[in-house]
Amino acid sequence: MRPPAYQLLADELRADITSGRLQPGERLPPEPELCVKTGVSRSTVREALRLLASQHLIVTTRGVTGGSFVAHPDAEQLAESLTTGFTLLTKSEGVGFADLLELRRAIELPAVGLAALRRLDEHLAELRGAFFDPAVDDFETMMAAHTAFHMAIAKATQNPLFELVARPLYHAEYGEEVTDDLPAGYWRQIDADHRMILDCLVIRDAESAVLAATQHLDYIAAVVR
Repeated sequence: MRPPAYQLLADELRADITSGRLQPGERLPPEPELCVKTGVSRSTVREALRLLASQHLIVTTRGVTGGSFVAHPDAEQLAESLTTGFTLLTKSEGVGFADLLELRRAIELPAVGLAALRRLDEHLAELRGAFFDPAVDDFETMMAAHTAFHMAIAKATQNPLFELVARPLYHAEYGEEVTDDLPAGYWRQIDADHRMILDCLVIRDAESAVLAATQHLDYIAAVVR
């Protein structure tokens, strides 16, 4: 079945944006011009623009100097969309916790090595702020702190692409079958691992940081089923 006209127009404009033919900040042709160019109604053009805006590809402003402009890339907004899709995928039958850990290894190990070499003092402060107390903090607090810690490592790489791909991984919901059956002492070990990783980043020891992160993931793989 042929897609609706607004979808076809949105696809065409999206291709212009993703290919670089339309640059961030560049104004799209006015609605009347798009109508003439594409041969569709003004309502179709507006629906296409609304779709692109919902995907954070364009922003629309009002007034004499207003119009629709190509949005500047925003890693957080892009990651939100990825997180939704990632969570849905992890709940499918074909993806298990072992697959998530495999992906974590592919992302975390190079990231922590880069973070050790590139981190700034502000990154260390952010990492320290992501510590939790396994003796008193509840599950939700510790999970949030875990996410914040690993996101701070991605940020410390100073490569925004690490932040983009890491966010869906650490914000995805793993399901009760994983989080409800954690062994005694699990969060004490996670806390100790995080502190060891930070110690390596403080002295800029990339090799030891990667080793500490590897042992961290090995522990999780051994005890979480």
